[in-house]
Amino acid sequence: MKIPFSPPDITENEINAVAEALRSGWITTGPRTKEFERRIAELCHTSKAVCLNSATACMELILRILGVGEGDEVITSAYTYTATASVICHVGAKPVFVDTQADCFEMDYDKLEQAITPRTKVVMPVDLAGIVCDYDRVFAAVEAKRQLFQPKNDLQAAFGRVIVLADAAHAFGASHHGKMCGEIADFTSFSFHAVKNLTTAEGGALTWRDIAGIDNEWLYKQFMLYSLHGQSKDAFAKTQLGAWEYDIVYPAYKCNMTDIMAAIGLAQLERYPALLQRRREIIGIYDNILKNSNIQVLNHYSDEHASSGHLYLTRLLGKDVEQRNAVITRMAERGIATNVHYKPLPMMTAYRNLGFNIADYPNAYKLYSNEITLPLHTLLTDEQAHFVAESLVEVISD
Repeated sequence: MKIPFSPPDITENEINAVAEALRSGWITTGPRTKEFERRIAELCHTSKAVCLNSATACMELILRILGVGEGDEVITSAYTYTATASVICHVGAKPVFVDTQADCFEMDYDKLEQAITPRTKVVMPVDLAGIVCDYDRVFAAVEAKRQLFQPKNDLQAAFGRVIVLADAAHAFGASHHGKMCGEIADFTSFSFHAVKNLTTAEGGALTWRDIAGIDNEWLYKQFMLYSLHGQSKDAFAKTQLGAWEYDIVYPAYKCNMTDIMAAIGLAQLERYPALLQRRREIIGIYDNILKNSNIQVLNHYSDEHASSGHLYLTRLLGKDVEQRNAVITRMAERGIATNVHYKPLPMMTAYRNLGFNIADYPNAYKLYSNEITLPLHTLLTDEQAHFVAESLVEVISD
């Protein structure tokens, strides 16, 4: 039995949708992208959404639009993928890492509050594995330090405090306390990469809550400008009769979503409730088999929250890095692909070169040292799910 880690779930619906987009003659940003944005905003209960070519682009562009740059600080978790932190570096700001809580993948919210300085402009929590963070604690932290906030422009001044940008790359479709991921943080970035629950091959979306004194159409227009070279009209707008002329407002970037990508996304959206339900069923199988083993798992579902079920993170209690790596090899020998989410950023060369030391993040290192992620995707059969979980129990017992 060969079980891959995270293949995309593509059906004839997606294939036909792409074929229709190709036959339409409109393959770059156009009506399908706009419809995809509308549908995402509807699902997330927000007024607007914007689709770009990656979640990374979404995070970087909102930092740029907010005016975050040299001399500023942006706080995020030490336990995340590089995209969360690299965008901070891209805009010239300083990344500030916060350790996780003990035995919990969320950042330590007390340490978050302590890390806020007059230079802090944004906090970027990470909704790891598809589970929404405790944003009540995040907002309490930024409110407690409101008096330190020094806005650099009118958009920052409209908030009057440190801005909360969620890295929700894993969490499209998740909810917490009756609110959808996308309407909780000030801004929320989603990923539709090939390994995500809902894919457009590459792609991402950003949603935001209404901001007092800021016009949503103006804000949306900023994303259009930043993502299309600073061009005052996109290709779709230029097709209107006599509307060829445009201006370049500033030399910007190129990171728009295409209608081919959006066509895949629209087809996936139609299937998404069933995809989320299937992930929940597989998680139930895993939870049931692992409940009496020496393995710690995440709580994906409760009366107060529903995960998107993106990743099944486990911790092999009592194991160290070498023993964890041996388990990964043993699982591979059985044909089961597993992974580790994540190697903390202070362990990576790029961030060590910036002066970060994993010794300053002991909780994050402890999580990493015995973490192993099981395959979780909607192409798994019940039989395969049982084989994966039962194999893990056997391997760690040998």
